[in-house]
Amino acid sequence: MVNDLKNKNILVFGSGLSGLSAVKLLADIGAAPILYDSDAKKTINDIKDKLPPGLEVPIYTGALPPDEIVNSLKMVVVSPGISLETKAIKEFKARGIPLISEIELAYINTKGRIIAITGTNGKTTTVSLIGEIMKAHFPEVFIVGNIGRPFCEIALETTDETVIVLEVSSFQLETIKTFSPFISAILNITPDHLDRHGNMENYVAIKERIAENQDKDKTCILNLDNKYTADFRKRCPADILGFSATKELNNGCYLKSGTIFYCEDGSAEAIFNINETKLVGSANMENIMAALLAGIKMGISRETIITAIRNFRAVEHRLEYVATHNGVDYYNDSKATNPDAAIQGVRAMTKPTVLLAGGSDKKTDYTLWLLECKGKIKALILFGETRDEIAACAINVGFTNIYKTATMNEALTIGKKIVTPGDAILLSPACASFDMFKNYEERGRVFKELVL
Repeated sequence: MVNDLKNKNILVFGSGLSGLSAVKLLADIGAAPILYDSDAKKTINDIKDKLPPGLEVPIYTGALPPDEIVNSLKMVVVSPGISLETKAIKEFKARGIPLISEIELAYINTKGRIIAITGTNGKTTTVSLIGEIMKAHFPEVFIVGNIGRPFCEIALETTDETVIVLEVSSFQLETIKTFSPFISAILNITPDHLDRHGNMENYVAIKERIAENQDKDKTCILNLDNKYTADFRKRCPADILGFSATKELNNGCYLKSGTIFYCEDGSAEAIFNINETKLVGSANMENIMAALLAGIKMGISRETIITAIRNFRAVEHRLEYVATHNGVDYYNDSKATNPDAAIQGVRAMTKPTVLLAGGSDKKTDYTLWLLECKGKIKALILFGETRDEIAACAINVGFTNIYKTATMNEALTIGKKIVTPGDAILLSPACASFDMFKNYEERGRVFKELVL
């Protein structure tokens, strides 16, 4: 496949980080990349300034490139932010032009072993933890993907000894072809991104694609407490390792009485007491079990794995402790961009908590999250595009202590007036950030700046 791309016209759709990295990789392997962004507001010079110095490629914005260019294309590399329902993508499909994702392009140019992690929630924490475990044992480790650094950026730096820990979103899995990691993991699947994928059936099927090219010589790690991932065990082509926080397993990891056990062919050994970790909440115990299984499967000693887990701190924006002011703890959980992730945030709180939530609408149901808040959350302060919808749903489930504000600053100001020493204020929005912020990272940083 790699040799097939030399001197071929390859269009990269999207001028974000992954698109720019794909362009550079294509140029480095001798292909003829063409960069296209459908946003007519972006100027060619703006995009050109983002390319590495000395790299010059044809750039088109707005309308599709001319027919003679489109008809000459070997394939299109689709950035994850581009929906397959866009007019341009449909046009490429109609002309029979193959579509691949940025991670597929990186994969066919990569050496070494890949550990690929997907799931609705917990990906970034688990990938970061696995990365620390791998770095404690292997000399060549890259942590890439949806976590921030594009896979294409490091593909040509890899060797047969390299270990790549890759965070993969459903958007990236839509257009894989041959992608087949040494270890895959699906941490959980709950409703999310239904505005893009249409329904749960499609969303689940796309998540499962992470393992579709694996065989029994490769491993898929599955959460056996989640109905979707547990069901996938029946048809997954890879060798299965499971984890559970609710039941003992004959093969895999399970949590019992505050201790994580590893069991192989019915023989169990105690590995780790959860009081030894700085991570909080039941969801993080699942993340730890997934990471532990990946470490064991990669042949890393128990001692090395345990030390890495003990030293690991929460990922920024995911149940991140910010500060204590006047006896009140502040936590930044901005990465909780859907109700299920926000449920985990609520469950992790051990003090009376004022919850700040709201954001842009992803067409999800807030009922289960708000039922979880009843009896645990002292007050609900809502801001952003979804504040009215969430407030109405909260009233329907019997939650009454609700405040609506226009901005996060106003929400935090109200929160400070409500709390008393011994309480906590938690930002856990249950929504995307795009109504008011560039991304969840910016939202979390703004919250921390306001707190500090």
